[in-house]
Amino acid sequence: MNETRDKSVIQGRQGGELHERMTILGEVNAASFVPWIRRHADKLGLSQDFIHTGADRIELEVAGPIELIDMLEMGCSLGPIDVWVEEIQRRIVDPADTR
Repeated sequence: MNETRDKSVIQGRQGGELHERMTILGEVNAASFVPWIRRHADKLGLSQDFIHTGADRIELEVAGPIELIDMLEMGCSLGPIDVWVEEIQRRIVDPADTR
């Protein structure tokens, strides 16, 4: 882990809210996967903002405790039956930054 990630992980474990950009790559059929992601993020109490949705890439920002973001990543990697997730990339973002 890099120093920025380490500090954010520690902050997240202390109950702080983490903001991450999650990029999901593969055959992700955004028409069915985006509502699936929204539903699961809502169940976990994570806020989400979709940046890009397409057949081969979905990009979103999520905010909440790191453990719950980890759970969302695991769920997305398994995903619904009609998608194939090849890779999930995550990076910490400053919520004050503009896209």
